[in-house]
Amino acid sequence: MRRRKFITLLGGAAAAWPLAARAQQPAMPVIGFLNPTSGDTFAGRLRAFREGLKDTGYVEGENVATLYHWADNQTGRLPELSAELVRRRVAVITAFVSAAVAAKAATTAIPIVFLVAEDPVRLGLVASVARPGGNATGINILSGELVAKRLELLRELVPGAVRIAVLVNPAAAASTDSTLKDLEVAARTLGLQIQVLNASTSGEIDAAFGTFAHERPDAIFVSSDPFFTSRRVQVANLAARHNLPLTSATREISEAGGLMSYGTNIADAWRQVGIYTGRILHGAKPTDLPVMQVSKFELVINAQTARMLGLTVSPTLLARADEVIE
Repeated sequence: MRRRKFITLLGGAAAAWPLAARAQQPAMPVIGFLNPTSGDTFAGRLRAFREGLKDTGYVEGENVATLYHWADNQTGRLPELSAELVRRRVAVITAFVSAAVAAKAATTAIPIVFLVAEDPVRLGLVASVARPGGNATGINILSGELVAKRLELLRELVPGAVRIAVLVNPAAAASTDSTLKDLEVAARTLGLQIQVLNASTSGEIDAAFGTFAHERPDAIFVSSDPFFTSRRVQVANLAARHNLPLTSATREISEAGGLMSYGTNIADAWRQVGIYTGRILHGAKPTDLPVMQVSKFELVINAQTARMLGLTVSPTLLARADEVIE
């Protein structure tokens, strides 16, 4: 009887040991992911972000979890979504473009890894690029500084272009103001006339292209904004319908049918965000990680669209392109 009782107790203790061991294991860290757009249009960028995490030893679902918050192009929701991530006490927040400012306003304690196109010092995210200070660091994709180059390339591809229609998102005030300032300077230098139209909804994009169809600009310059990338099929289709050459900052719009793009290798930038996020999960502090300024730029030309528009791409320009879509 005593032997039977002893065996029963031993078995119960053995069953309890794994439970105790599991209880002592650290909880899986959670990344708070904050983006002003919608998740159904950025599969390739998410893949790059996860590759960066994996480079540092973190795999979603295995040793790290991600809490995704998408504002669905409603930037007014970003403060609320940021506050929710703070309440959830995530280990780190990764925030993209306008979401970075909202995240910074919501917490001075939780580390933030951002990806922005504007000067992060001017946005108030860091004290300096080399020494961020505070709780934020990240990647600067420098899209604003490429505005003049994009105009030059457009002029080279569409030599007769003089009147350029510019599509901007007024909801992204900081990047829009910076883009327009750079555009005005570059346009004067090149002898171009610009007409600015605003769009922050799908309906407003349709309305803008209705204006383009009536006034017939020589080409369209789409500002660097994730909203337009998320609506890339709509933008590219409307440009094709109205037979208008279109330049953008992201290859996704060229892949959807836009004439050309020149800008940061955005997949590499998102991978770098994943790497920085992983380094912080390993214990690095944002103040010790300098803001990385992306130096990889790519020119993508959609040769099929060029032919449809009756444009001839010069051999020189073709040789300079990083990718030609046939």
